[in-house]
Amino acid sequence: MTVRDAFRVVLGSGVELPDPRDRPVGPGKKAKARDELPELGAELDGLQERLFAEDSRSLLLVLQGMDTSGKGGTVRHVLGMVNPQGVRYQAFKKPTPAERRQHFLWRVRKVLPAAGQIGVFDRSHYEDVLVPRVLGQLGGAKLAQRYEEINAFERELTDAGTTIVKVFLHISPEEQLERLRGRLNDPAKRWKYTPDDLEARGRWHDYQQAYHGVLKETSTAAAPWYVVPADRKWYRNWAVAGLLLETLREMAPVYPDPGYDVAAQLAALDAAKAQP
Repeated sequence: MTVRDAFRVVLGSGVELPDPRDRPVGPGKKAKARDELPELGAELDGLQERLFAEDSRSLLLVLQGMDTSGKGGTVRHVLGMVNPQGVRYQAFKKPTPAERRQHFLWRVRKVLPAAGQIGVFDRSHYEDVLVPRVLGQLGGAKLAQRYEEINAFERELTDAGTTIVKVFLHISPEEQLERLRGRLNDPAKRWKYTPDDLEARGRWHDYQQAYHGVLKETSTAAAPWYVVPADRKWYRNWAVAGLLLETLREMAPVYPDPGYDVAAQLAALDAAKAQP
């Protein structure tokens, strides 16, 4: 079983979220994952370099999940293994007043990866479905319309040469509680905590229902969702690295033809070296 097969949301069926501590594929132990990750990183780095050199297609990694599910940690541990020159990272926070005056996809279009890049969205356009739904500001026909707009937007991206990998980092409420407590107990991590985290936690069930809707309505053949169990940080990192690696292998980027006679240029270099 491939990593993508293990975590992909099956189209046309009900969404069943896995146990957040599940390990359906790959290493069963932290030590083995730790040993494998550098090998995955080395291959990821090579494929990313070819994608960057090819300069014709891009890859977009969308990370969604509840607070403390590890979006930032995934970026640090997985994307940190490749050349930052070829990565475009964007974190989405609460829309500004200027952004709210625009269509919800306006701010997203401005930060899409260019050809040759791996784009990373830490949260994304899906926040404009999840949060309004949970707060009771979006439902019924308007919610369905927003799903349709997102699907059309992602079809537009894939048709233009962007491969999309959407990952829901699935964490349990028990693990989240421990991570929030850990932030408060560690002076170096308190900056990550806000009282709003507790408010969102108090709406846990509502957010889970909202995520079920997103996964069901916007997982498509062109832009599928993958649900990664995220209670174990080491497994989460291994799984997302595996998803990216399998995707890049399938994309199979290649170094471009240099467009000049290599032998002639080597001869020219030799001749230049021989000159006084």
